Amino acid sequence: MNIGHLLAGLIALSACTVVQAQDRISIVNEGGIRDAWALAPGATLPVPAYPAAYAAEQAETCVAIGYLLNADGTTSDFALLKSWSAGEPRREREAFWSAFANDASGALARWRFVPRPEVTSPVPVYTVATFLFGAKNGAELRKRCAIPSLAFRIIELRQSAKTRRRMSGSEVFSRLHIDPAVEQRYNEQLRVNEQEGRDVEPELPPPGEVPTPR
Repeated sequence: MNIGHLLAGLIALSACTVVQAQDRISIVNEGGIRDAWALAPGATLPVPAYPAAYAAEQAETCVAIGYLLNADGTTSDFALLKSWSAGEPRREREAFWSAFANDASGALARWRFVPRPEVTSPVPVYTVATFLFGAKNGAELRKRCAIPSLAFRIIELRQSAKTRRRMSGSEVFSRLHIDPAVEQRYNEQLRVNEQEGRDVEPELPPPGEVPTPR
């Protein structure tokens, strides 16, 4: 093989690897975006009302919505990552959770951010927001849906047979950067769970990605 062609090929491969690495999206825990982002001037953080179809019951409910914070400060690519309700119906669960997820995403779609002055080249990040409905004890209800480690939760969802296929079809989920150390801890915990006979499947919400509100 011509050495010149070989070197050219290696340079092209190296450039491709750099582009792919730059294309990865960092995962930031809830609240962690404050290190690089601030609320846009005049913007607020709207919260959703209780979905009208289920407002009569007012059962305590919470959802954790993953979203992409884009480089321009807008939000997109919403996904229901965790959910809990004291009044979850036995039938039509998907319609029930879709109502809460869609309303939460509709509020989240109106959030606007700007990079902090020291951030000269903002990049997209993936994070999560927790929303409460009908809360009687907000702190306790938040514990039901709050995700302490978003990267760990993404690994759970990727590895679960219930959601793996749905996530593999998402362009955003395929670009998320997972720290190998976090994945190793997950696998170690999985082995411990199996040895102790505990359920190794994470508790999962029925729907996956939420359509972008219009």
